Amino acid sequence: MPNREVLILGAGVAGPALAYWLARFNFHPVVVEKARGLRSSGNPVDVKGPAVQVAEKMRIMPQLQAAATGVTGTTLLDLAGRPMARLPMTSEKRRDVEISRADLATIVYEAAHDGAEFLFGDTVVDLTQDPAGVDVTFEQAAPRRFDLVIGSDGIHSTVRRLAFGPEQQYARDLGMYLATVPLPAEAIEFPHDMVVHNSPGRLLLVHPGRDQPMAMFVFRGTTDGYDRRDRVTQKRILADAYDGAGWRAPELVEAFREHPDPYFDRLNAIRIDGWSRGRVGLLGDSASSVAVFGDGSTLAVAGAHTLAEALHAHPEDHARAFRQYEATHRRLVNPKQRQIGPMASVLVPRTARGLTARNAAARALVGVTGKAFAPTIARTIEANP
Repeated sequence: MPNREVLILGAGVAGPALAYWLARFNFHPVVVEKARGLRSSGNPVDVKGPAVQVAEKMRIMPQLQAAATGVTGTTLLDLAGRPMARLPMTSEKRRDVEISRADLATIVYEAAHDGAEFLFGDTVVDLTQDPAGVDVTFEQAAPRRFDLVIGSDGIHSTVRRLAFGPEQQYARDLGMYLATVPLPAEAIEFPHDMVVHNSPGRLLLVHPGRDQPMAMFVFRGTTDGYDRRDRVTQKRILADAYDGAGWRAPELVEAFREHPDPYFDRLNAIRIDGWSRGRVGLLGDSASSVAVFGDGSTLAVAGAHTLAEALHAHPEDHARAFRQYEATHRRLVNPKQRQIGPMASVLVPRTARGLTARNAAARALVGVTGKAFAPTIARTIEANP
């Protein structure tokens, strides 16, 4: 049957989730990952809403719940580092799961690997498509021909660059950086809470994790001339940004500087008018990154299921399947992308006045659900920039 051999680039969350469903719909998915093994970060992510429904169909919810971080709330600190508000997880979110991205990726991979072919330590260097298929050249493996190619290889997607054009055509620079570093267990003061400290233009978050605590830095700054492979410069940028930030900043910055391979990247929102070009499609952050302010993993899991169902419904018409997938999944993605600006204002207020307004709103809204919390505070900050 046509359109059955599907190459998926990227073995994070979206790629293996898509492979799982394609295998069950009698496709032959081949997942290629540049790293030599699973390499997702320990950053906490959420599986909620539509992703919970997909995970239940995959029968992986017990594994996700067993690997959950156990976080029950967020403690906000004032400028002096004193607790000023605690925002508990609400009962309406009891089916949602917060989990490290690495644990989520591993669980989805284990569900998918028996039905798919996985190739680690390789990547794609060229794609040539015609009306009948796509010829793929790999860095290591011999060339192969596929019916379809799906890029689920993240914000800096190779598939997107080869089939759609350079990254700068689609990346909206948010003027912010994200960095994370693992911490020793003794660094945790609040074992069941995320702890958030802000100063103007800077956020510092300590997360207890499940097995591995971590610190997260999100800060505003120019990204001109940024090189995501220059680790020395990245460590200098972060140290300069948090100079004088207060609270535990010196200790946590030092942990970042001493770590051999911390995570550091600028924040981009990926926006593309169409998620397919002929027989090549995009999934997850490759198609529609929502940066750190959205629900990237939730969208990845939900999007993988939507794409697989569309291909199953139209096995002889990939163009129609891609259109159906995009029309359906954009209903979830577009609202999240519209929230990027307000969420950035909530998490990292630019000015002292904006931070004061955010903190006042947080104290007033203790007990309000997280769903109402962010937009309400965003409106307060917009009125007091």
